Amino acid sequence: MKRIISILSAAFLLSLFCTASVKQKEDFSRKLQIFNSIVKELQTNYVDTLKAGEIMDRTIDALLYQIDPYTEYYPSSNQDEILSISSGQYAGIGSFIVKRGNKVLISEPQWNSPARKSGLKAGDVILKVNSDTVLPNTEIGDVSKRLRGQAGTEVVVKVKRPYVEDSLLTFNIIRDNIKVEPMPYFGIDSTGIGYIRLTTFNESSARRVKHAVTELMRDPELKGIVLDLRNNGGGLLESAVQIVGNFVKKGTEVLRTRGRNPKDEKIYKTTQNPIAPEIPLAVLVDNGTASASEIVSGALQDLDRAVIIGDRTFGKGLVQTTRPLPFGDILKITTGRYYIPSGRLIQVLDYSHRNPDGSPARVPDSLTHEFKTRIGRTVRDGGGIAPDIIVERKEANRLLYNILSDFWAFDFANKFAAEHPDSLDAETFVVTDEIFQNFKESIDPQRFKYDKQCESGLEILRQAAKTEGYMTDSVSAQFDILAALLKHDLENDLDINRSAIEDIIDEEISQRYFSDSARVKRSLRKDDDYEAAKKVLLDPKRYSEILSK
Repeated sequence: MKRIISILSAAFLLSLFCTASVKQKEDFSRKLQIFNSIVKELQTNYVDTLKAGEIMDRTIDALLYQIDPYTEYYPSSNQDEILSISSGQYAGIGSFIVKRGNKVLISEPQWNSPARKSGLKAGDVILKVNSDTVLPNTEIGDVSKRLRGQAGTEVVVKVKRPYVEDSLLTFNIIRDNIKVEPMPYFGIDSTGIGYIRLTTFNESSARRVKHAVTELMRDPELKGIVLDLRNNGGGLLESAVQIVGNFVKKGTEVLRTRGRNPKDEKIYKTTQNPIAPEIPLAVLVDNGTASASEIVSGALQDLDRAVIIGDRTFGKGLVQTTRPLPFGDILKITTGRYYIPSGRLIQVLDYSHRNPDGSPARVPDSLTHEFKTRIGRTVRDGGGIAPDIIVERKEANRLLYNILSDFWAFDFANKFAAEHPDSLDAETFVVTDEIFQNFKESIDPQRFKYDKQCESGLEILRQAAKTEGYMTDSVSAQFDILAALLKHDLENDLDINRSAIEDIIDEEISQRYFSDSARVKRSLRKDDDYEAAKKVLLDPKRYSEILSK
């Protein structure tokens, strides 16, 4: 407990104390004394023995939660996550896991990982890791820690596998260094459009992107490049600057970071000669595009170097730095904000101002400001990166949400894989009428529950009519007629949403058979954002018009 208190005071509280006013220092000192006294009283006099370490860990989490979601504490015993983000690797078996009810399942063994090579499959329920039984109350984080370990060491995993006769299986797996591949696929299609998919910004991202761009530029048929940053949550800032450097001249300013002290402003410029300074470029973004991804897309937009396509990005304009703490612990702390070339800050939430419910305030559109790109196009701050071309999304509904969240597609894909042990061809596989019909038959109508919007809306209207005195016998009869017409029909709903459901089934089955690279390539067959990018890149006049307004 004393160790944790020293972390609080030395790493964060002391810094506040040193920068506070005299009155704030007095109040702070008083509160700190009270806090220490409360801890001492609890430790000495509370009726039961307290788990001091766990309590103080929760205290730290609560403290940091009041600041922003990016300032985080990592004890020395739990630093795999932060180290894997920066280095792009960790030691373990290489599998994603998920909690489902009171069970922990293998959700996806990574391609070429020890988990996949040993025979673990999606859907396997983890019963035991070495001698530790996975109980109903076991946290998923605890299972993850047990699976991870030093490369070269063995871990024994016992599972229960669905849809097979011999369901209890044991795997002896040798852990290895698992590399997080930031770029699962790049290539060029028959129209001459190159494509690069980047999923994160780690230490190898810039090198991998440079290699991809170099290879694409070798093809004489290349007409443009699409850089896909959708659902890329970011990572290393320096990696983002290097990637921008592939497309703009050496010495171009990409961003500035500013902290509490104005003297701490830092300017980041490209340091290499570009390898693709003229090739038409499009960047795909969505609301999962954040942080370093927004640096790349925002800088290329401000510099009028690329057409941004998709949805408005997440809006994270904060910079984090890791700071060492006593006993080998780490504090990842927000130390500044970043500003892209036009001078705008794209941070969408203001964590220094909270709404009455405690949620951070959102920057209202009325308080955003106009900025100008290099050639004078208008862009705005305070709300992520607004794309130059917005692609309309197919509206999701509760039916599709429940197919995913309640594991209907997941279970069907596991059953399909058990019944089709032979490999499939990534180039030719499609969800056939038979596969779709089998999926429909796999759904138990008694267990499949989701909000029926028409029925719910009608019930609300019926209650409003009663409250306001309009519910006569005639009106009630009309409501009954309308209710019969709008009655929920699951099979019909599945047929109406067939196209979207096929995409979900396709992705789930693909995870069981195809590499990450093959899956990305397959996904481009039905990708509205990619088609929009190709269309503008293959139209030089339209491309120039967008970047000259």
